Amino acid sequence: MQLQTQEQQARASKEGFQASQSQHSLQLRELERSAQSAQFAVVNQAQQIRGLQQRQNDLNQLREQQSQRKQALEQEAQTIQIDEIDAQFQVLLARRVAQEQVLTQAKEALNQCATTLREQELNKQNAEKAAATQRDALGQMRLTEQETRLNLARYADEMQALAVDEAALQPLLGRSVKAYAAEISRLNGQLSQLGPVNLAAMQELAANEERQSYLAEQSRDLEQAMATLSAAITRIDKETRSLLQSTYDSVNANLQELFPALFGGGHAELTLTGDEILDSGMSLMAQPPGKKNATIHLLSGGEKALTALSLVFSLFKLNPAPFCLLDEVDAPLDDANTLRFCELVKKMAQHTQFLYISHNKLTMEMAQQLVGVTMQEQGVSRIVAVDIEAALKMREPEFN
Repeated sequence: MQLQTQEQQARASKEGFQASQSQHSLQLRELERSAQSAQFAVVNQAQQIRGLQQRQNDLNQLREQQSQRKQALEQEAQTIQIDEIDAQFQVLLARRVAQEQVLTQAKEALNQCATTLREQELNKQNAEKAAATQRDALGQMRLTEQETRLNLARYADEMQALAVDEAALQPLLGRSVKAYAAEISRLNGQLSQLGPVNLAAMQELAANEERQSYLAEQSRDLEQAMATLSAAITRIDKETRSLLQSTYDSVNANLQELFPALFGGGHAELTLTGDEILDSGMSLMAQPPGKKNATIHLLSGGEKALTALSLVFSLFKLNPAPFCLLDEVDAPLDDANTLRFCELVKKMAQHTQFLYISHNKLTMEMAQQLVGVTMQEQGVSRIVAVDIEAALKMREPEFN
């Protein structure tokens, strides 16, 4: 009994152990599935992170490209000068001339179409009138022929019934039967020459009316195109005239302000050589103090240089740029004119950075930083840079 009891207990323990082992196996499989899902989630998150990093890199590249594009556009905007305005003006004039030629050709084509349409309409009316007249004549001739035949037959029957001698009646008749027969033959010939009746006349009339409607529609389209071209030409002329007038007034005002500043007096202005600003030229009148010259060619080299600088700075003030490069513009100037030139550059340097090449001591004294080029050895150049403000600060302790 005790052995049976122990055996039953061992079996129960075995079954419990097997049940526990099965439960642990299920838990192990669940843990493996959870680990696999977690691994897949980690891989997916890593892919998303790589995608976000790639997108961030693309955005950075796009930002750099946009920045480079912005810098290029700013440099391009800085390089715009009056020559480009003149080129645009010439392009607009050429476009206007081309549009006027197209308008003239369209008018000629419209007039030619109208003339052709009137001629065709007149020819059509004449043809219809001639056809109606010929039809009426043909019908009348047929009626006359039929009536004549009936009369001849009736007269022949009457003459036969009355036993009339035709030879005896010949002297009484103005014309013979043969003459009437010849006349009948002639009329039949004329009828044959007229040809058959044109049964397609109505169809031709409908086709001509349809063509007339098409030509009228084309004429309306040409008139609308002419009106559009005229409006475009007027608008372009108005905008161009307004832009040129405002630019001319601004440059002229700046020139009248800068010329006395550079010369210490005098007067200069731009004048138009014609009444219409779109077609007229432009001349520069410059009178330094104490001179009454009639042309700019009578000025000296230094005066011409200052006049040119006045005009260039006038244009520069109209469309200022952050940088301005001057290459030995003070070479033909004396000390007094150089000082006035330096004062003007200092004044304009508040809004624009000037880079200039010069051998003049007065001009170099104005600079905040000097960059020199030396050649200690033959064929070997060396750059020497000096910060004026830093040099002055270094000298202050020595004086103190």
